Amino acid sequence: MGTQSSTWFITGSSRGLGRSLVTAALEAGDQVVATARKPEQLDDLVERYGSRVLAVALDVTDADAARAAFATAGERFGRIDVVVNNAGYANASAIETTPEDDFRRQFETNFWGVYHVSTAAIPLLRAQGGGTIVQFSSIGGRVGGSPGLGSYQAAKFAVDGFTRVLAAETAPFGIRCLVVEPGGFATDWAGSSMRVQRVAPQYEATVGAMNSRHGGATAPGDPARAGEILVRLVKQPDLPSHLIMGASAVQMAQDYSRGQLAEAARWETVSSSADFGRDPVAFPAPEGAR
Repeated sequence: MGTQSSTWFITGSSRGLGRSLVTAALEAGDQVVATARKPEQLDDLVERYGSRVLAVALDVTDADAARAAFATAGERFGRIDVVVNNAGYANASAIETTPEDDFRRQFETNFWGVYHVSTAAIPLLRAQGGGTIVQFSSIGGRVGGSPGLGSYQAAKFAVDGFTRVLAAETAPFGIRCLVVEPGGFATDWAGSSMRVQRVAPQYEATVGAMNSRHGGATAPGDPARAGEILVRLVKQPDLPSHLIMGASAVQMAQDYSRGQLAEAARWETVSSSADFGRDPVAFPAPEGAR
């Protein structure tokens, strides 16, 4: 894509990593369609950067609104180079005790919002000969297993699978896809944005302990630095399929991948024996057995 000016379409722009990315793109001289449920929260950016930023109201769970937002963006800027699905949130509660409507609402934003915005963007990107779609996932969308975040992490795993297929289908059109997997960042994700439900006694040791960590030390990730990295990265010809962000997230990903490889190797003969013509094999000895 070179280093020329780009036009961005970013969801969830009012705060956190989304707002930092909007600011980084504008500081780099780019143009931004910044969407939010309450676009008035972006008035200061419009005042500061003028016509290079267009604030648009968007609830990503509304497919028609997503299509309308891209129509508005196209009328203003003519083309969109980078589409960023950043809007998302998490509530904390055990799967067993999470009300179904809350579990579904989180999934509506965290997965179906990505679906709506991505599918609204594809015709525009295909017609103009390409572009980049950036999906904000989480390191939890790679390693999973965080007590209390069942809906959020299930949606992030779904976003990853969705994007892998999307990348394969749209590559012939010049469309590139990137999944961003942040670790802990100094945003409001685990603050007022997160509703923490009462923890039942049987989940104090798991969900309760995780909730305590959410409210602990300040996260090490710098949102401004993350925004700067992404603005530079999407203008490079070599784009990774996934970008982990944060030193602790890198360690988590590497540990998880090593564990996956070790488990696959330990069960390899059992797994392979499922094919036709294979003889039954013994299961491996329990770990730690002499």
